[in-house]
Order: sequence, then structure tokens, then C-alpha cells
Amino acid sequence: QVQLVESGGGLVQPGGSLRLSCAPSTNVIGINAMDWYRQAPGRQRTLVATITSGGTTGTVTNYADSVKGRFTISRNIANNTVYLQMNSLKPEDTAVYYCRMERPRWYIPYEYWGQGTQVTVSS
Repeated sequence: QVQLVESGGGLVQPGGSLRLSCAPSTNVIGINAMDWYRQAPGRQRTLVATITSGGTTGTVTNYADSVKGRFTISRNIANNTVYLQMNSLKPEDTAVYYCRMERPRWYIPYEYWGQGTQVTVSS
């Protein structure tokens, strides 16, 4: 069974940086979108960033307004690894961060989730 393995979380001071990584435990074909979500205590899980590919649009990235200009999502297509570079971190970025990978709906399963990695921004 495929699992998404995340790493890179931890404790950082405000203004600091962290880089999260996420990769499947075995080879997975057909991935066309990769996302990072986060969930703070007592709050719903929200989309942070997404990177998609395919068709005539090429690679497209999108970000939540709260992280634009500070976070960068990227990927390594060769091994289906997705990264989230987080700069200028703020205390409100504290959350459990989850990666997600999606395939076209005719695949079963069509999506995978990571187990989550804790990011704490505090002085």
C-alpha cells in the first residue's frame, strides 16, 4: 500500500525558514497534482499550496493568500517528490502540514495523503 512520507517539520523562531518534503513510499504512476494543506488546533484543514501539470498550461502553482510571497511549492517529477519552502514564518503558520497527491479519477485510489508533520513557529 502506498504511503506518503513527509519530513522537515519542527520548531522554528518567527522569521525563520523550514523546508518540507513529501514522497510516496513506492512508485506511483499518473500523479498530476500535488498539494500541501495545514490544520491548526481547533480549526479546519485548509489548502496552502498546489502544483499541477499537464496539457497546454504546463506547470501551474497556486497559493493561499496568507502564504503568498513567503512559501514556494516545487516538485521533482522523476521521483514524485513535492517540497514546500517556507520563509518568513509567523506564529500563525503553526499547524500540522499534510501533503496530498492526486491522480485522474479513473485510478483507484485517485488520491493519497501524508501522515502530517508538525510545524511550530515560536520564540
